[in-house]
Amino acid sequence: MMPDNGRILDLAIEAGFGMIMIALVLAFIRLARGPSLPDRVVALDLITILAVAFCALFAVASDQPAFLDVAIALALVAFLATVALARFAERRKARSEGRPDDMDAGP
Repeated sequence: MMPDNGRILDLAIEAGFGMIMIALVLAFIRLARGPSLPDRVVALDLITILAVAFCALFAVASDQPAFLDVAIALALVAFLATVALARFAERRKARSEGRPDDMDAGP
């Protein structure tokens, strides 16, 4: 006897939500305890990726495609934030080493 396809999808959605929640807890621990700024930036990026995954999974679970638009918008904002944080970390490292920033150098 074959299992019902709807039940398999429900189990997969529940398992997906569980794994996302576990990953969020672990990412928050890394964000709080991360020994360096790059560790914290990666943890924050992982949290935003997991939020995008949560929105996409919720869109499938609730049959509301509008949440996919939210996921796309969140992914774009998360990308820009990650680029900005990486640039900040690089400039901070350059200043601590005594190197001039690329923005400080004239033409």
